[in-house]
Amino acid sequence: MEAAVNTVRHEHGEGHTHSESFIRRYIFSTDHKMIAKQFMITAIIFLFIGGAFALFIRWQLAYPGEPIPVIGTMLPSTWVNADGAVTAEWYTQLLTMHGTIMIFAVIIPLLVGTFGNFAIPLMIGADDMAFPVLNMVSFWLFPLASIIMMAGFFVEGGMAAAGWTGYAPLSVIASLGQTLWIVALFLIGFSSILGAVNYITTVLNMRAPGMKMFDLPMTVWSVFITAIIIIIGTPVLAAALSMLFMDNFLQTSFFMPENLTVTGRDMSRTAGGGQPLLWQHLFWFYSHPAVYIMILPGMGVVSDVLATFSRKPLYGYMAMVFAIIAIAFLGILVWGHHMFQSGMNPLLGTTFMVSTMVIAVPSAIKTFNWLGTMWRGQMEFTTPMLNAVAFVSMFVIGGLSGIFMASTPVDVFIHDTYFIVGHIHYVLFGGSLFAVFAGLYYWFPKMSGRMYNERLGKWHFWMTFITFNGTFFPMHILGVGGMMRRIYDPTVYDFLKPFQPMNEFITINAMILGFVQFILVFNFAYSWFYGKKAKRNPWRANSLEWQAPSPPPHGNFDKEVRVYRGPYEFSSPESVQDYLPQNVSPEELAAQWTRHEQRRAQQKSEP
Repeated sequence: MEAAVNTVRHEHGEGHTHSESFIRRYIFSTDHKMIAKQFMITAIIFLFIGGAFALFIRWQLAYPGEPIPVIGTMLPSTWVNADGAVTAEWYTQLLTMHGTIMIFAVIIPLLVGTFGNFAIPLMIGADDMAFPVLNMVSFWLFPLASIIMMAGFFVEGGMAAAGWTGYAPLSVIASLGQTLWIVALFLIGFSSILGAVNYITTVLNMRAPGMKMFDLPMTVWSVFITAIIIIIGTPVLAAALSMLFMDNFLQTSFFMPENLTVTGRDMSRTAGGGQPLLWQHLFWFYSHPAVYIMILPGMGVVSDVLATFSRKPLYGYMAMVFAIIAIAFLGILVWGHHMFQSGMNPLLGTTFMVSTMVIAVPSAIKTFNWLGTMWRGQMEFTTPMLNAVAFVSMFVIGGLSGIFMASTPVDVFIHDTYFIVGHIHYVLFGGSLFAVFAGLYYWFPKMSGRMYNERLGKWHFWMTFITFNGTFFPMHILGVGGMMRRIYDPTVYDFLKPFQPMNEFITINAMILGFVQFILVFNFAYSWFYGKKAKRNPWRANSLEWQAPSPPPHGNFDKEVRVYRGPYEFSSPESVQDYLPQNVSPEELAAQWTRHEQRRAQQKSEP
């Protein structure tokens, strides 16, 4: 491994002259920066697909049985009825595909694929990933898997419809679209494992001379810990999906209960001896840590953004690192809190309840450290900073609502209600996507070499922030009122009819929220070609990526990189300026002070 790493560094280290064909450079690229952009573009496309599915769901809940405006009659007859209204069958498919796409094809690729690929080599002073070809393969498995999943549109029976959790035995007896869903998730998991191996190897072996592990920025630490979670959890999901595939396609009985006769898909069989709860254990052993796969990289990105725009060192750096490690460790141990309703032994349920509540401790450490970083800082409310502050706010709300679910007696009543829907969106949309927006705006000048439009960025932020809360906060009220999580038509229940105005309010906000994201796309697309040229270090930050040209060339750096200090030396008394980059040597620092004193002396001597 060390030899492979040294070979990569040597190939890119001399001169940085590099010429490639169009296909090799932009399509089958092995350059980590291009692969990061490929992850970003692909995931944003699926963000709009998954968002469109959400709007169809919301339309049906607000206006049950009414035709979808404008495009309802244009949709296939297998999705909508003759009037253009969502059918019950398509509704269950929408619920499944919305959750699956947003988690596996949007949030994880954006946070882990985009930021992991773009930031890690630049932030540690490397010229590329340890295994560039493996990196390319890890990307191309992602769109391949997504296409396979979306192919359910075109097969008999439609897309997967067993929920994004794929609970057995429903996922065993479902349509061919469910089989495609299983294969797609397996490939996405394999892509994640390849990426995680690359991230871990790169961080451990390719840091710049002088950079110790505790000189790493929080973004690198968070993706590094996330990669370890992926290595531990994803093989378990892969094994579970393999067994589910055999049950679904080869008629085995890993998850089918005994004496259950299944008729469908041109076959009739009686299963024997399977355990549906086994699927839940295996799925949640991966999928609860997956919540932290979707939030930990965001925590790292936000930590770097808050420190940069507060012009202060990150408060409690070591505590932040160990808090991330603690969250990852505890996150692997608490999967059973998703199964309090499954007939679990009360003693075991209490164990999961207590361990879930303990996660609040490292989470609180991080939250108070973020507040400590901002406290009395000279804050600059740029678009990245606004999104980072929103992340902290939404994470606190999502964390507080999560405590209700951690308590077994309370969870019994709110399980599978819209309280759960509100909570998960505050954590994964309000948390993860605000962190994604913070990172995209923060590194856009480095990615493109141009500055985005700040006014459009702030319009995008404020409209997203307002409509996000208008969409998801009322869901907690609906959940307490008893509205079920996967209900097709709330008006069939008299006790839910008074909540219809609230459902309409949520849907209006959701529609605005969805269309506001076109501001982000327009801003980035226009600025990429016509924006003001970015300086090498427009944010006056300390980490190594800002010491490379904008955009970085092949090989990343135009001079040798050596690290002398940590990444958060803001307002340091050692520096003439209010920031002190990691690669500034003591000799350069002394020269800066000499020039500074000379300028001051010259100014005093002038009349």
